Amino acid sequence: MNYRSVADLNDDIKRWAPTLPELDLVVGVPRSGLLAGTILALHRNVPLADLDGFLESRAFATGERFEGDADAQPERVLVLDDSVLTGSAMTAARERVTAASLPEDVEVLFGAVYVSPEGRDLVDTYADVVRFPRVFEWNLMHHPGVVPKSCFDLDGVLCRDPTPRENDDGERYREFIATVDPLVVPSKPIGWIVTARLEKYRAETEAWLARHGIEYGELVMLDLPDKETRLRQGNHGEFKARVYGEVDAALFVESDHEQAMEIAQLTDRPVYSVEYNQVIRQDRLTVARRESQHHLRRFRANPLGFVRRASAYLVSQAGRLAP
Repeated sequence: MNYRSVADLNDDIKRWAPTLPELDLVVGVPRSGLLAGTILALHRNVPLADLDGFLESRAFATGERFEGDADAQPERVLVLDDSVLTGSAMTAARERVTAASLPEDVEVLFGAVYVSPEGRDLVDTYADVVRFPRVFEWNLMHHPGVVPKSCFDLDGVLCRDPTPRENDDGERYREFIATVDPLVVPSKPIGWIVTARLEKYRAETEAWLARHGIEYGELVMLDLPDKETRLRQGNHGEFKARVYGEVDAALFVESDHEQAMEIAQLTDRPVYSVEYNQVIRQDRLTVARRESQHHLRRFRANPLGFVRRASAYLVSQAGRLAP
């Protein structure tokens, strides 16, 4: 699963922008192209328009930093989308521009920040090739090809986590389930909701999901008698990994980074960490990151003990390697 965050989008556009020719106007293809177009227009300090505005000779207000004539007829225009996969949106944009009969001295280029290998021939310029399967931060929670094929954690993803006071495994917890506001309501049905909430709270959880219009295929909950048993076993990540491994899901969306790392390690499948805003894959960089986070947690828990153990380890290695 190839993932790009909004920060990645900005960095890739910033790197790409200097390679582009002089532009008089950036035109974003709604909706995601407007995000990419806004970033590029700001980096290049040129006016921005949406596709309808461009075809009707309207541009957005430019703000005080722009020193040119935003009302002047542009000579070179870049029609931009965030990505091109099959090219349907870009083809439709081309057809609209062609049908508009623009002045002959207006040069229109078509581009995308990210393209599939097949999509390279559908644009005049692009920043990077991102192969399928792929997902972007700005559409992850609403993507028709991702959400129905994914497992979603509940607390920390669909709603906030309960506070220690709310998490009493009793009446306050039931009130939390009933009254907590959603953080996000995916616009497509979720494939599987996989939560460490206890099975005994299924009725309240199903009622909350229905009340907020969150659709899903299956709700999988932890079948243990009480919170004390759940904490004693401490196998939240293992439980979620087991479910993820048993279903035909392409991605697991997990709120807690440590659990996300554990799920990825146990399944060798991609996991999106909401806490760190990254998709975890089992490659060398992921392993190194996991080890560094582990050492950092140990240092924070006991700085003096960590330094002593590290010093002893270095001394032992030096002695072993000495001639």
